[in-house]
Amino acid sequence: MAALPVVPNPVPTPEPLSEGARIVDTFIAPSKTFTDIRRNGSWWAPWLLLSIVGLAFALTVGRQVGFEQVVRNQTAISPRAAARFEQLPPATQQRQVEIGAAVTRYVMYAIPALNLFAFLVITVVLWVVFKIAGGDTSFGKAFAIVVYGSLPSVISALLAIGSIFAGVDKESFNIKNPAATNPAYFMDPAGNQFLYGMATALDVFVIWSIILMGIGFACNSKVKRSTAITIIAVLYLLFKLAGSGLAAAFS
Repeated sequence: MAALPVVPNPVPTPEPLSEGARIVDTFIAPSKTFTDIRRNGSWWAPWLLLSIVGLAFALTVGRQVGFEQVVRNQTAISPRAAARFEQLPPATQQRQVEIGAAVTRYVMYAIPALNLFAFLVITVVLWVVFKIAGGDTSFGKAFAIVVYGSLPSVISALLAIGSIFAGVDKESFNIKNPAATNPAYFMDPAGNQFLYGMATALDVFVIWSIILMGIGFACNSKVKRSTAITIIAVLYLLFKLAGSGLAAAFS
């Protein structure tokens, strides 16, 4: 009697994830989120969450610290800028502080748009590099990976908001490094600018984002996870080296 043909068992298709589930899984089961991006490259939900928390941070800074104080603190960090500022007449100093505060306010309230621009730049760089490395991720899915991979900054911003309400010293508040999430927070920002800049690279939430983006590109391309994470980490390190070097040169 002829043998019956062997019919392979169908591979179960993963259940599609909702936008809320993808956000939650980014923190607890990132592979699920980034695998689901193969099905749907939507990115509006994490961008909306990042925007809301970012605007909450801007409002908190404006009300609890004050944008004029932010400008004065940032001026004091740079010895060269501080020296020039001290040479100005008091009326001119106040005028510059007011202008700087207005610019800072508008920039911070434009966080949703600035996030999109930053995500676009990061996506372009990573998409090109991963194409060279043999990845086959589409640009749209790469953009979604970058946006979802940036979600740890939500926790970082919430920690910064909490530290402000806990009673941060307004005169030492550094808007560029507002929470104790990296070694630079405990260093003098007016000291060695290169070392300070490189110390900010060791931020817990930035490292978390690098890992998440690496997982995302690995789930959506032929690049191994370890290779993907290494590529992004090296690019970030090069960016910080260049930024820290420029900060040291012009401080």
